[in-house]
Amino acid sequence: MIIQLEKGIEKNKVDSIQTTLSKLKFSVNPVTTQFEDYLVCIGKTEFDIREIGHLQGVKDVHRVSDNYKLVSNKWKTKNTIIDLGDDVVIGNGSTSIMAGPCSVESEEQMESITKHLIKNNIRIMRGGVYKPRSSPYAFRGLGIDGLKMMHALCKPRGIKIITEVMQVSQIEEMYPYVDVFQVGARNSQNFNLLDALGGLDKPVLIKRGVSGTIEELLYSAEYVFSKGNERLMLCERGIRTFETIYRNTFDINAIQVLKDKTHLPVIADPSHGVGIRDYVSKLALASVIAGADGVIYEVHEKPEEALSDGQQTLNFMESDLLVQKLNKLLSFT
Repeated sequence: MIIQLEKGIEKNKVDSIQTTLSKLKFSVNPVTTQFEDYLVCIGKTEFDIREIGHLQGVKDVHRVSDNYKLVSNKWKTKNTIIDLGDDVVIGNGSTSIMAGPCSVESEEQMESITKHLIKNNIRIMRGGVYKPRSSPYAFRGLGIDGLKMMHALCKPRGIKIITEVMQVSQIEEMYPYVDVFQVGARNSQNFNLLDALGGLDKPVLIKRGVSGTIEELLYSAEYVFSKGNERLMLCERGIRTFETIYRNTFDINAIQVLKDKTHLPVIADPSHGVGIRDYVSKLALASVIAGADGVIYEVHEKPEEALSDGQQTLNFMESDLLVQKLNKLLSFT
């Protein structure tokens, strides 16, 4: 059960509500977000909702049987919309495009990609500055200097930045330069990181774990929401299965299932989903048809020279063509 409290509710009224809930054998978890005050209650499923609804200070009461209660769509009347400012909005019925390099490498590289995004009216740049790599000898990013470079190029042009944060200690330094914090697949169950991001007022995109289930992804989002941050997005990026001919098994089923289970925007990552450049555009288009609120993909002027993930990165011509196809598809939907 989720109880929405009235705005500006006095502490004595909250205490009174909690006392009543305790008598009804509910475990009560207060949650305060950017927008609302809630009481998330765990306990019996059969009860007279009027016993709670009439209490002073209660705005609304919702029965939610899912264990991931706050991110469930069983209580929200409208889907979550993420407004990044400057007319960049995610989850409002349009399809958002996020594109950029796997890794920020140089100012020259970022300048060329910025121009490419502007040409295609792409308002969100993805780019890694802290890179979790399987090999300790692989390029692991330029760190905060790369992020500052990215910000200096994007902000004057009205382009928003989404980038991965890998640990709690990085958040404070990154904060001024980031519009959306990304939680990568390897960190989707880093609960200390999720808790910390829950204390922010900036959006968070959570990628599905390498072998994570849909429920585990929803629980990860619940961690962030329960700590106070409602501005969340979920990302399907493929999971590891027995198949080895491509990088991951891109679970396109997950897009529609997530749309059915949660009120949060769902983003598709076909680059990591398949890991093969020739298939990325087709999966991006399929994701939109499946109901994704946006796609995030990797682009580089010369993918064959990229310092990471070049094999799954589109070049500028391929990216141009994908955007054209997406726009054409969206004109019919």
